[in-house]
Amino acid sequence: MLALLAALQLQLQVTATAPDSAPTVTLSEALRRATGLDPNYVAAVGQVDNAVWARRSAFAVFVLPSVSLSSDIARPNPQSVNFVTFQPVRTQVTAQLTARYDLFTGGQKLAELARSGAALEGAHAGELVARFAAALLTEFEYYAVLASQELERVARERVRRAEEQLAVARARVVSGAAVQTDSLQLRLELTRARVGQLQQQSALRIARLELGRRVGATGPADAAPLDTASASELPFTLAAAIAQAATQGPQYRVARANERAAGAAFRAQLGTYLPRATLTFNALAFDTLFFPSDFKRTTFTLSLSFPLWDNGQREIALSQARVKREVARAIRQDMDRAVQHDVTAAYDGYVTARASAELAAEGRRVARENFRVQQSRYGAGATTILDLLTAQSDLDDAEAALVQARYATRLALAGLENILGRRLFPERDQQ
Repeated sequence: MLALLAALQLQLQVTATAPDSAPTVTLSEALRRATGLDPNYVAAVGQVDNAVWARRSAFAVFVLPSVSLSSDIARPNPQSVNFVTFQPVRTQVTAQLTARYDLFTGGQKLAELARSGAALEGAHAGELVARFAAALLTEFEYYAVLASQELERVARERVRRAEEQLAVARARVVSGAAVQTDSLQLRLELTRARVGQLQQQSALRIARLELGRRVGATGPADAAPLDTASASELPFTLAAAIAQAATQGPQYRVARANERAAGAAFRAQLGTYLPRATLTFNALAFDTLFFPSDFKRTTFTLSLSFPLWDNGQREIALSQARVKREVARAIRQDMDRAVQHDVTAAYDGYVTARASAELAAEGRRVARENFRVQQSRYGAGATTILDLLTAQSDLDDAEAALVQARYATRLALAGLENILGRRLFPERDQQ
């Protein structure tokens, strides 16, 4: 036991004197840096860019034709004849410009315009979902660092109290006021306290490394302390939170946008049953030089087509579009039914966590007073070592419970913000 105590003491001293060069980040800075590095958020931003270009394309087809330019050079063997001059040539160069504009597509242009608008709205809402999901993970890692720091402080206090009590117990054993088992019990408690401190130091190092990974640091990162004041009440009622989430919640906006986009895609497939009218302009040039000018011809073509049967491929596409629309509608309806449950669970979770933190603070005050009384009574010989150890254990548990309850309240608030899609107390992030 003496060898184990010496080893633990040496490791604690080395850990305590080791330099801590980890950079410190605030919560706002951690949220900003982690969001830009999160793969899901990067993908969501890319989806917004794709949706923006799809929207531009849906507008462009109403006013701009599709244009293609091509040119080719050929060296026939044997030599060919220039069909303009009827002379043999070694090289033939042609250039062609084609402009195509769809006059009537059976409503597919309008359907694509509606679909692209819904897809763009859904992409913006999806970007908000990814941002708050990344923020929730970042806050979890950030609070894990702060909680580990405070729990490590609690472990140090436990070691200090155990050392003080061991010194008192040895003095009482030497004086004959206590039996030798008192010092043995306290020596065992001191060993447990030092092992617990090592565990908390390990947890703190791991939490700092995870936070550093989250914010893009090459090594560990430390979290700047936050305001330890009691959690504030929510600025709205449960009914208002449900109504706000149903209309502005990013997850529910994504479901509605996906339903509209699927409906527009189904209408676009219906347009394939109608005739199409297309106007085409073609300019053709021929020569033996790379910039042909020997022969030029332009044509305007009005094409009408009426698809009748393509071996069921059109019907398959229509059926697939109908299924996607029905699935998107079912998801949206399920989200509408789930909004009350989701918001209520998050809202009540925050209220309960806030009350639990207040209860934990009261429990710590009671445990401190009880330990002070038991410590005085043991020093006076009016109680046993078991009562003192029980009071000390209760104080350690109360300190740890308060730390966990305080950061559980912040995580509950982050969960509610994730559903609502907005920060409720941004000023506390700045602090």
